[in-house]
Amino acid sequence: MGSIGLSRPVSVQVETFGTGKIADEEITTVLEKYFDFRLAGIIKQFNLRHLPSLTKGGFYRKLAAYGHVGRIDIELPWEKVDKVDVF
Repeated sequence: MGSIGLSRPVSVQVETFGTGKIADEEITTVLEKYFDFRLAGIIKQFNLRHLPSLTKGGFYRKLAAYGHVGRIDIELPWEKVDKVDVF
């Protein structure tokens, strides 16, 4: 959760509804340790400043067609599972 005027979130909450293999609190601890939730960190992690120019055929047009979550057809950086080892 963010707060106006603060660069870091004031809290990170995880709810797996009992489906997690580790406790929700442990997931929260890992997230806070290994992931940068600041706006600048998110922009850098996902290369958001340059991503649209790197995608041929209209990045936003492709993104708008079927949404931005669960896509495997346009290699979105937030769909990568390259951080799974931290868990």
